[in-house]
Amino acid sequence: MDQALVFSIEEFSVFDGPGIRTTVFLMGCPLRCMWCHSPEGQVFENFILRSPNGCSNCGNCLKHAVTSNEFTVFTQESIDNCPNNLLRHCAVQYTPDELYKRLEKNFKILSASGGGITFSGGEPTANPKFLINTLMLLEGKIHRAIQTSGACPPEVFSEIIKHCDLVMFDIKLIDEGLHIKYTGASNKNILTNLRTLINSDKDHIIRTPLIPEVTDTEENIEAIAKLLSSLGVGYIELLPYNKLAGAKYALVNRKYTPSFDTERSVKIRNDIFLKYGIETKIL
Repeated sequence: MDQALVFSIEEFSVFDGPGIRTTVFLMGCPLRCMWCHSPEGQVFENFILRSPNGCSNCGNCLKHAVTSNEFTVFTQESIDNCPNNLLRHCAVQYTPDELYKRLEKNFKILSASGGGITFSGGEPTANPKFLINTLMLLEGKIHRAIQTSGACPPEVFSEIIKHCDLVMFDIKLIDEGLHIKYTGASNKNILTNLRTLINSDKDHIIRTPLIPEVTDTEENIEAIAKLLSSLGVGYIELLPYNKLAGAKYALVNRKYTPSFDTERSVKIRNDIFLKYGIETKIL
């Protein structure tokens, strides 16, 4: 069926595109970035989150949990038997029609600000049928944007952007070996899709997350600037690393253990981008 899991809907966002927006976060992502801010959005299955705050260690949730592949998996009975209501399902399943009805109540407010709807994740292109059908329902009614890593097959990407008004595209690492090391996947499709986007007639914004010792190195920034310059890009947005990136990992019963120095400040290398004629904005 044409459905997708949505793990968050954030209303009145001002950081996910122009104007005031509603941002829809879809479950599922092909990447495993070491700095991921939304570990709950990486998988395609709904699961149960447990907040570590306020737990009385009564053990009721564990009595009703099961063990799968050496991991503790909570059940509906775990939710029902928590006296402090600390467990909940991660996501809600929607059809395109159901999500449209959920979103349309704010269309007038969003449009009045020059805003609209943004799809993020996870990776929104990992749910292509659902995403395209929802974007088509929104066409002509509200501004439509996606935030994407571009990590999807080129034919899928080409079809999705036909139905977008704005594409915000992350470019993390140019070297394929480093991309595999830090994100768990090749960047071949990403670079192909980047070129497709820039050569299209779609409004787009290129963004780079600045991760200490990973993406903010002189070599990587130089490679990004050189590539973008060769493609005629004159503007990029830089997203400094958020030191609270690991805050959600306790919810999904995982430890945040990146291999880089999470306390080191990122290096803002505007001079390199300026050398290639690229204007920068730090978000």
